[in-house]
Amino acid sequence: MNQSYIWYQALQKPLWAPPSYLFGPVWTVLYIVIAYSYGSVFFKVAKGELPLTVALPFALNLIFNVAFTPLQFGLKNNFYAAIDIVLILITILWAMYTIWPHMNWVVYANIPYLMWVSFATVLQLTITYLNRG
Repeated sequence: MNQSYIWYQALQKPLWAPPSYLFGPVWTVLYIVIAYSYGSVFFKVAKGELPLTVALPFALNLIFNVAFTPLQFGLKNNFYAAIDIVLILITILWAMYTIWPHMNWVVYANIPYLMWVSFATVLQLTITYLNRG
């Protein structure tokens, strides 16, 4: 069994925390939506149909999203993971705000991502609090 898995299972979690097996399928669906919608934004930016500044929150969101797993499970650092997930949430909101006037379907497509990350943010902050010290 993976050491990171053992470490995560040993953490105190709130009663409302979903089972670990749920995260994989949820993220798989979300990553498909993210790939298509963010890819569409980056494509329009690359074609010059949208300003480069529109892509900034999307790029930052991807960077923060990719950083989460190494912070949480590689470093086993709940505090850094909590900061990172807050940054993920902020950049989703920023990306939605930025893209709305140009491609509002991207906002609608990413509502499930926003909802999941909002839930995951509260979960991560709670896990960080429960396992402080």
